[in-house]
Amino acid sequence: MSKGTVFVVSAPSGAGKTTLCRELVARDSRLRHLVSHTTRPPRPGEVGGRDYTFLPEERFRAMAEDGEFAEWALVHGNYYGTALSRIHEVLASGDDVLMDIDVQGARQIRGKNIGAIFIFVLPPSMGILENRLKSRASDDERTIQRRIGKARGEIACYREYDYLLVNDVLETCIEQARAILTSVRLRIAAVEPGWVERTFDI
Repeated sequence: MSKGTVFVVSAPSGAGKTTLCRELVARDSRLRHLVSHTTRPPRPGEVGGRDYTFLPEERFRAMAEDGEFAEWALVHGNYYGTALSRIHEVLASGDDVLMDIDVQGARQIRGKNIGAIFIFVLPPSMGILENRLKSRASDDERTIQRRIGKARGEIACYREYDYLLVNDVLETCIEQARAILTSVRLRIAAVEPGWVERTFDI
C-alpha cells in the first residue's frame, strides 16, 4: 500500500539519538537502519557487512566522486558515508530507512530529493546535556566543553527539521517518534502510486 520513506534523525552528542534509533528499529519491522561505508579499519568484534562496509580510501573517494553516496563526511581522519543504492533498495521493498546522521549529513540528504523526513532530538537542557556527557566518563573536561560548544551550533539548526523531540524520558521520546512514523506513513503522499486505483478498480 505505502512506499518507503527516509527518516533522518539528528541530535547533539549526549541527547540520546543512538539509543532512540536502536529502540525504534527494534520495535518496528518496517524500519531499516542502513549499514554505512567507512575507510577506518574494523574494531575488535566488528563484522564487515553487519557493522560497516569497510572500504579502502581510494575506493571510497571514487564512489564519492561518482555521486554514489547520499551523504558522506571525513571524521577524525576516516571517511564515512551512506550509499544511495542501498537507500533505493530498501525504499523499493516498501520498508522505511532510518538514518542517524549529523546536521551536515542531513543537509546533504536534502539535496538528494528523496523525500526524506527530518527529526531533531534535543536534550531537556544544556545542563542535563553536560551532565550526560560527564557521566559517560570517556572524555576529559576539555573534550566535553568542545562537545557542548558544538552542540549549541547544532541546536541552532533545529528549524531545518520537520519534527522536534525532547528526550527527557526515553520511553516517552520513543513513543513520540513512533507517532511521527505512523503519521508520515498514513499521508496520501506515502501511498504507492496506483495502489488505490488497482485495489478498488477505479
